[in-house]
Amino acid sequence: MAQNLKINDKVLVISGDHKGKEAKIVKIDRSARKAMLEGIGVIERHMKKSYLNPAGGKKTIHVGIDWSNLKLVEAAKAVKPAVKKVDKKLKKGAK
Repeated sequence: MAQNLKINDKVLVISGDHKGKEAKIVKIDRSARKAMLEGIGVIERHMKKSYLNPAGGKKTIHVGIDWSNLKLVEAAKAVKPAVKKVDKKLKKGAK
């Protein structure tokens, strides 16, 4: 069941520090088998001043929760891509 998780699915945390909490999936890391949840596992990192980050300061990041600790509650609705209708007169070579 855990392999079928997608972005915007609603899941229940079944073990760990956040046991019993429901949240929506924001991002998925399939190679590490982790899901980032909205409002759960968000921490602050103190960043040193550098060339890429001249101001330094704090940065909030998501810490992933393993798929084995999640249970699907509600699947996100599938959205079909819009199909564009092409006018025959505009096609190349049409008479």
